[in-house]
Amino acid sequence: MMRAIILVGIGGGLGSILRYLTSMFVSKHFPAAFPFGTLAVNMIGCLIIGILLGCFERQQLTNPDLKFLFVTGFCGGYTTFSAFASENINLFQSGNSLIAFLYIATSVLIGLFSVWLGLSLAKL
Repeated sequence: MMRAIILVGIGGGLGSILRYLTSMFVSKHFPAAFPFGTLAVNMIGCLIIGILLGCFERQQLTNPDLKFLFVTGFCGGYTTFSAFASENINLFQSGNSLIAFLYIATSVLIGLFSVWLGLSLAKL
C-alpha cells in the first residue's frame, strides 16, 4: 500500500509539473479566451494513457508498480480535469457560454478519439 502511494505520488508530481509547463507553453504561444493550454494537456494525456494501456495489454504487463507510476500517477497528475471544470465555470460566469460549450464538446470528443488512437497505435 505504501509503495503504491509513493509511486503514484512520484508519477503524479512529475505529471503535474509537465502539465503546468505544457499549459504555460501553449497559452504563451496561443493566447486566447479559449483555454487551449488545458485542452492540449487533456488531449495529449488521453493519447498517452491510451498508448500506455495498449502497451500494458499488448505486452501482457501485469506489474502494478508500473501502472501506479505511469497510469495512475503520471497520467493522473498530467490530466487533471479540475482545471477543466473551473475554466468552464469561469467561461459561463464571464458570459462566454458558447466558448464553454465548444470547449466541453471538443475535450470529450477529441479525448475519446485520442484514447482510441493511442490504443490502436499500441497494437501496431
